[in-house]
Amino acid sequence: MHGSSPSHTPERSHDERPPRWDLRALVAALVGVLAIGVAMVVTEDSNDSDTQAASLTDTENVDDASTAQISGVQESALAGATPAAVDPAASAVVEPAIELDGCTLEVTRVDLGDTGPSVECVQKALTAAGFYNGAISGTFDEATDTAARTFQSTQALEVDGIVGGKTATTLGIWPGDESFVVRTPPPPAGAMDSWGYTLSSVATTGSDAPAMPENSGQGTGKRIVYDRAGQRVWAVDDEERVIRSYLVTGSQYNNETPGVHKVYSKSEVSTAWNGEAKLPLMVRYLDTVRGAIGFHGIPTHISDGSPYQTDAELGQRLSGGCQRQNNLDAQFMWAFADVGTTVIVT
Repeated sequence: MHGSSPSHTPERSHDERPPRWDLRALVAALVGVLAIGVAMVVTEDSNDSDTQAASLTDTENVDDASTAQISGVQESALAGATPAAVDPAASAVVEPAIELDGCTLEVTRVDLGDTGPSVECVQKALTAAGFYNGAISGTFDEATDTAARTFQSTQALEVDGIVGGKTATTLGIWPGDESFVVRTPPPPAGAMDSWGYTLSSVATTGSDAPAMPENSGQGTGKRIVYDRAGQRVWAVDDEERVIRSYLVTGSQYNNETPGVHKVYSKSEVSTAWNGEAKLPLMVRYLDTVRGAIGFHGIPTHISDGSPYQTDAELGQRLSGGCQRQNNLDAQFMWAFADVGTTVIVT
């Protein structure tokens, strides 16, 4: 552990007899083992997205072994797996007996105080899984919150009472990421935004852009809005006009931190965290313990120059942390996002 001094056992001669255990030594040893176990649990539940000092090491294309716990929770839910539920009254692991009417969430998350069909669906799923025995009221009340937290604690999920992608997937009521992605028709060949930059096949501008999500900073001036659920970016000017909106490929590990950030660094060409990819036109706005997260063009393999993905895959979560953009959109972002530009992640 960091900051601890390594233990040292004095050398013994070959004819020295092993020391006898005394009660105080045994108790001290047991306390030490318990302390290590607690530290391991706390470490496993910590969130790796806490920011540190600025770094130019970017998180793209991190290897699977290094990121199995990158967001502080198990990745089985992200992969679409449904872990077995644990009976809260016993320690035996049982398969979730979820018998629903086909309901799924209609929004990306619900929690305490919310109402509507999505909350009703959560209550049905928690009831079927054996964690809730209250009324199917459609109101996320204290009883529903307690049931959600209990369920999360048995599934190695973050215990926060929020039923979002991971918890809903584990409950079997997540509609799939694609259901929140809005795809706009490809613009005419050569079409440009109001800044004079050519639109990509997944870009639009002005009133043709889809509506921005809640908490997108309405009235706060020039900014970039990135919606993780919809895998979409909006570039908004000082007069609240949408200059450009387009699909991106975001993180498969959900390690982009929601909230308000600032562009703090840019590089015409950057190298991925694992040293295997080039990232063109990198615009960084978030520094994490595993490296920087930002917007950039489609990465290419250093080994042969081939791209990591196609434009058709924009809108899917495939990256190690950054938001991949069509190269035309990356050129626009490079011009639009000066250092200091606000970035709002929803």
